Amino acid sequence: MSAKLSRQDIARVAADDIPDGACVNLGIGLPTLIADYVPEGRELMLQSEQGLLGLGPAPAPGEEDYDVINAGKFPVTLLPGASVFSHSESFLMIRGGHIQIACLGAFQVAANGDLANWTVDAPNQIPGVGGAMDLAAGAEKVWVLMEHCTKDGQPRILEQCTYPLTAPHCVDRIYTDLAVIDVTDTGLVVRRLAPGWTLPALQALTGAALTLAPDWSVYGQSATQGE
Repeated sequence: MSAKLSRQDIARVAADDIPDGACVNLGIGLPTLIADYVPEGRELMLQSEQGLLGLGPAPAPGEEDYDVINAGKFPVTLLPGASVFSHSESFLMIRGGHIQIACLGAFQVAANGDLANWTVDAPNQIPGVGGAMDLAAGAEKVWVLMEHCTKDGQPRILEQCTYPLTAPHCVDRIYTDLAVIDVTDTGLVVRRLAPGWTLPALQALTGAALTLAPDWSVYGQSATQGE
């Protein structure tokens, strides 16, 4: 039986893939959940664009401090040794190439790694790009976390984006509720598939050609389970 991963499981798998010691920006939306799933013993420097370095998981109920929030304006904790600094200093860090991985949400990703995540170009919408353009250009790698399809079943992974771009050729990896997909020079390569899914079934929900990696594995298993 085919299954889809929850938003929490997408964040958990992405957190498990981040190498020890990495400096990682967590963008608005699904990526902010990564802070709740850092594996025990893994030391990561999680950054939030408004000026935090050293994010921890969400606080326990009743212990929220709304002076300490992530990019999505939800309360977080700070780990020992965390730093709080200005917005301008945060963007000096981002533009200076000090972020190893930017984890971002997206509306669309193209087969060549183009990213569209700041507007759906709809009437009466007030778009705001925030720091996404800087992160897409300044980070060493960009990982996108998003649902595979829109609420009405349209693919978010396309041959070409139809929404205005945030940045071209910047996405390295895509985590969805159905698969983990690498953006390579030769096209989109599926590294993991959610339980019960096949490449033809995934391809039917994807607007760009996919190739299955020879060493693909089941999506949702942790690295310690042989992923």
